[in-house]
Amino acid sequence: MINELKESYGHIFEDALLDEIVQVGTYKEIPEGFKMMDIGDYVKSMPLLISGVIKVLREDNDGDELLLYYLERGETCSMTMTCCLGQKKSEIRAVAETDAKLIMIPVGKMEEWTAKYKSWRNFVFESYHNRINELLTTVDSIAFYQMDERLLKYLKEKVRVNDSNIIQNTHQEIAYDLHTSRVVISRLLKKLEQLGKIELNRNFIKILKL
Repeated sequence: MINELKESYGHIFEDALLDEIVQVGTYKEIPEGFKMMDIGDYVKSMPLLISGVIKVLREDNDGDELLLYYLERGETCSMTMTCCLGQKKSEIRAVAETDAKLIMIPVGKMEEWTAKYKSWRNFVFESYHNRINELLTTVDSIAFYQMDERLLKYLKEKVRVNDSNIIQNTHQEIAYDLHTSRVVISRLLKKLEQLGKIELNRNFIKILKL
């Protein structure tokens, strides 16, 4: 675990902090599709992502989801931090986009390390900054972009975080992430196929050029 931790966080944290993380952290491997956290859960630990991708979602009153952002290697979820420190219920859902490895940090260590390690303080503040920027991007996308533009952006981000031009999501799953209907997504995907940008298959979408 220590080698994987150093590869992902060695450029951020000093050796003393890395040693403490190994001592108190709980190492986990989770499969693609695994629900790490749900809305209404109490959060008792914070994840440090070693590998893989986690997607973070919100839910409206009708139970429909909206993709907020992705977490990648070397990152953590600032919204989880807020729930931990405030001992509040989670307002997000976190699902493994790919197989992932992570280390769960007990909530009690977060405040201790904030006072003890400058690198941890910087990491926490940087995480808040990055997540706020991503949330603003999501808000801008909803407010200012047409659905076809949002879909293009979504597909590009999928290709990037999965490092693959094959997207193995159903039209309904994409619709959930973008908070729209399957009919709309199917129509827009068909249009993209006609433009030669994607290839629609029975169980996957192949990205040709976006």
